[in-house]
This record gives sequence, structure tokens and C-alpha cells, in this order.
Amino acid sequence: MLTAHNIHYLYPEAGREHTVLRNVSLQLQAGERVALVGSSGSGKSTLLNLLGGIDTPKQGNISIAGRELSKLREPDLTLFRREHIGFIYQQFNLIPTLTVAENILLPLELLGVSQAEQRERLKHWLAVVKLPARADAFPDQLSGGEQQRVAIARALIHEPALVLADEPTGNLDATTGAVVLDLLFELAQQTNQTLLIVTHSQVVAEKADRVLVLRDGELVTGDGAIAW
Repeated sequence: MLTAHNIHYLYPEAGREHTVLRNVSLQLQAGERVALVGSSGSGKSTLLNLLGGIDTPKQGNISIAGRELSKLREPDLTLFRREHIGFIYQQFNLIPTLTVAENILLPLELLGVSQAEQRERLKHWLAVVKLPARADAFPDQLSGGEQQRVAIARALIHEPALVLADEPTGNLDATTGAVVLDLLFELAQQTNQTLLIVTHSQVVAEKADRVLVLRDGELVTGDGAIAW
């Protein structure tokens, strides 16, 4: 479902080139739930942004569902992301001036889905994330766990093939984080979506089908062993 081959990424810093990722290659199968772990600064979030088409590698190529990202023009790449990828962030990234319903529906609005279909899917996803009575609330009226459930609904409502989650429980307490994490893994399994989740948590990693480890910009293991 996703293939990355010899990914290399660097940026200029104080007159020198700072290498973040070097020769990273990986494959994700449809329906896999994979954890990406490593110490701070190892390149996890950078790799996630590259796989999601937000940033462009300096060398190497990335293909999702048979489409090579580097061969897509910017407007086509933007549309491809909207259709095929769902993003979940540690900071929730909800739009504060939009209600819960409006935040969740944003991907469908951008894709031009009909109002009737939007209403149908909204009702379904509000029930799935257990927030049917909060549709008209604003993000600042919600708890952290509720905000992240809204973010999950927004990431999945357009039925993407790939879900990229960057420390999705990092801002939550342990109990709330466990509830949100169980929901995310359960939904990914039910819909056969490929889930790649960046985490510092061994508890999170142990729930995954497979663990990838980044160390100093290199993928050092893919056998499930956590060595970070």
C-alpha cells in the first residue's frame, strides 16, 4: 500500500547541510498497524511528513496506492492527500472557530461531497467516537480526550487508505490516552486502513502489528524489537 525507497532528507543549518534522514526504505501493507519509534530528533515526524506528501525528500521516492508522489503536480498532490490520507496530530489541530460537526466535516467539504452524504457520515462518526450530543460545541468546550476523538473522526470520515498519527496521545493523561488509542486501533482494524503511528510510548508500540525504529535518521530495525 505504501513504499518508500532510499529516502534522504536534509536542510541547511548555519552554512552546513544537516542530514535528518538517510537511506530510509520501508513498506506498509494494506490494513497494517505499524508503530514508528525512536528518540527525540531521530527523524520520526519528518518521515511522517514525507510519507504524507507534506514535505519532499531530497532523494528517493514514495508511492502510495500505486501513485508515486514525486510525479504528482502540487494541485494533484493536494487532492491525492485529501482523498487517500488522514492525519492525526498530538496538538489536535482543530479549528477553534468551527464546531465539532464543522471540524469533522471539513475533509468532505474540501472533496465536494454532497450535503446529504455529509449528514449521513457525520451522524455515523459522531456515534462512533461517542460524541453525538457535542456536534454544536466548540473545541475549547471539550476535554482533551474529546478533542482527540473529534480529530480521529475528521481523519477517518473520508475513508482514507492511509492514516498517519503523530503522537496522538502525547497530550492526554494515561487513562484518557488508552481510551483514545484503543478507539484508533479498533477503527483502523474495522476499516482495513493502514495506520502508521509515531510514538514514544512502549505501551502504544506493543499494540501495533509491527514496530519500526529510527535511530539518528536511519531505520535500524523492522522486526518488532524496540531498541531505542
